[in-house]
Amino acid sequence: MKYVSNNQIEISSLIKRQSKSFVLGSLLLPLTFSNFAIANPPEHSAAFAKGQILVQPQPGLSEQNFQKILGKHKASSKGKLHQLRTHIINVPANAEQAIVKALSNNPNIEFAEVDILVKPSEIIANDTYYNNAWHLNKMQLPTAWETAKGNGVVVAILDTGVNSNHTDLSANMIAGWNSVSRNSETSDIYGHGTKVAGVVAAISDNNNGVTSIAWHASIMPIRITNDSSGYAYWSDIANGLTWAADNGADIANISYQVTTSSSVTNAAQYMRSKGGLVVASAGNSGADLNCTDNPSIITVSATDSADNKASWSDYGNCIDVSAPGSGIWTTTKSGGYGAVNGTSFASPATAATLALIKSANLNLSNDELENILEASADKSKNGGVFNSYYGHGRIDAAAAVAMVVNTPTIDQQAPTVVITSPTENSVQTGTFNITANAQDNMAVSSVSLYANGVLIGTDTVAPFSANFNSNNIADGNVAFTAQAYDATGNQGNSSTYWLTIDNIVDVADTIAPSVSITNLVNGSSISGNQAIKVSATDNTAVTKIELYIDGQLKTQTTESILSYSWNTRKVANGYHTIVTKAFDAAGNQNQTSIQVNVQARKKGRK
Repeated sequence: MKYVSNNQIEISSLIKRQSKSFVLGSLLLPLTFSNFAIANPPEHSAAFAKGQILVQPQPGLSEQNFQKILGKHKASSKGKLHQLRTHIINVPANAEQAIVKALSNNPNIEFAEVDILVKPSEIIANDTYYNNAWHLNKMQLPTAWETAKGNGVVVAILDTGVNSNHTDLSANMIAGWNSVSRNSETSDIYGHGTKVAGVVAAISDNNNGVTSIAWHASIMPIRITNDSSGYAYWSDIANGLTWAADNGADIANISYQVTTSSSVTNAAQYMRSKGGLVVASAGNSGADLNCTDNPSIITVSATDSADNKASWSDYGNCIDVSAPGSGIWTTTKSGGYGAVNGTSFASPATAATLALIKSANLNLSNDELENILEASADKSKNGGVFNSYYGHGRIDAAAAVAMVVNTPTIDQQAPTVVITSPTENSVQTGTFNITANAQDNMAVSSVSLYANGVLIGTDTVAPFSANFNSNNIADGNVAFTAQAYDATGNQGNSSTYWLTIDNIVDVADTIAPSVSITNLVNGSSISGNQAIKVSATDNTAVTKIELYIDGQLKTQTTESILSYSWNTRKVANGYHTIVTKAFDAAGNQNQTSIQVNVQARKKGRK
C-alpha cells in the first residue's frame, strides 16, 4: 500500500448543500498522516466542511494545553472521531485553511486538515447493458469457488447505504450503522452502495440476477452520507470505519478516494489493529497521483477486459493492486441490475477476493491476507514487478485461494493460561502446589510456573502444576506467574497471581509486663496534690495500665506511662495503699504496690 505525497486531484463541479458550505474549484490535496504533519499544507479549493476542520494533537499533550492552542484561533473541539485521537474542531467561517496551516506549523499538533467532501468513485456506463460478467472469468472465480465462497467473513460497505430488501442481497445482510445520524438507518440514499454491495456478495447460483464474488459473505452496510448526491465527508467515513472495526467487520470497502486523509488513515490503522483490512478506490480522474505507500489502506486501480488500465483510472505508486472495474454487472437500488464502471467497483472486487481468501482459512492474519492477495496477483501486464498502473498486479482469485490451500498453515496463536490454585491472596505456609489451566487452538505442550520471576517447575500434562517450598523464600507477598507454550513455540503469559507466605511460628507469650511507681517509694510522706507516675514495659507491648488507691480504680491508660494527680486533702491522714497493674496482649499482668503516709491535715485543727 502507498500514500500520497503532494497529491493533486482536479474536481470541476459545483456542489451545493444546505447544511454545510464549501470552497469550490480545482482541488489540491495535501497528504498528512498520523506519523507526520505537513509544515505548510497547500490550500484546498475542493469542497470541504464550512466552519469545521480535523485536528490530532501530539500524544501526551494535555487537554488544557490543547484547548489553549485552539483558543488562540477562536477554535473549539466539538468531539472526537469514534475510537480515535482526532478532534472535530469548530473554527470561524472562512478561516478553515488559515487555521489548518497555522496548526500544522505547531510542534504540539500531529496533523490538521480540512474536512474534505469526497464523491463516489463511479462512472455511469453509457451502454444499455452488457451480455456477461466478464470479470468473473478474468479473475478465475469459478475455480476459486470450488474451495471458498466467503463463508464466515463480514465485509463492511462504507457507502451511500444498501437496499437491504433487494432479492439478491437481503439474505446476506447484517445490521449496520449510519455514521452521520448515529443510528441504524442504512437504506441507500443515492444508489452507489447497493451497486458496490452486489459486486461483493449478491446471492449467487440462485437462477436470478447477477453473480457476485464472495457468495456467502455477510454485508455490513455503513452509511457515511445523508446527501442524495452521494458525497461524504472524511470525518463521517472515519467514524463509520471505527464502528465497523468494533462490530466485527473483517474487511472494509470504501469506494471513495480517501488515501490522502490522515483521519481516515488513523481509522484504517485502528481497523488493522482489530485484525481487519481496509480497501479503497484510487479515483477516476485518469491522473498520476504522484503518491507513495500508505500501509494502512489497500488502494485499487481499475482494469478493462483486456487487462489494460482503464483510461479513467487514477494511478501512481500508491496503487497496491488492480482489479476489473469496467462494465461490471451488479445490483441496483431500484431492485434490478445494471452494468457500472469505476474504481468504485474494482475496490469491492478486491475486498470480496480478500473475503474468499479469508474464508479458505479463517485463522489467517490481516498481514497474511494482504501478502497472499499481492503475491498471487496476475503480473503479466507489469512484467512481474511493481508498477504505478497495476501495483503488484491484477487480482487473481483462483491463484490466491490456491496459495492458501497449498501453503501449510503456520500456527501463530499463543496459548492462554491462568493460575487457578491456591486461592488468590490467601496465606500459605510450608510446601504446596501451584496449579494452572492452559488452553490453545492446537495443543498446549508445557506450562512453566514462576515465583517472583524464578522458575519453580515445568509441567507437560494437564492439570499443569509445580510443587513450591515456601520456606525457601522470605515471608510476605509473593508474585506467581505462568507461561504456556504450544508445539510451534508460541508463548502465552498469565496475569500476576498473588499469595501471602507466612512461615513464622507464633510462640505463646507467657511473660508478664513489669510495672513500677517511679516517683514514690514505700513509706513516703505526702500531702496536698500529689503526683503519681507509673511506667510499664513488656517483651511485646503494654496494652493497659490501671491505678488503684485503697482498692478504688482511679485511672487507666493504654500507653506505657501513666500520670495521676491525687488530692490528699480529701482523705484521712495516715497510711494509704497505692496499687498499679500492667497488662499485655496475651493477657499477662503484673502489679506493684506501696504504702504512703498522708499528712494533709495538722493535728488539732478542726
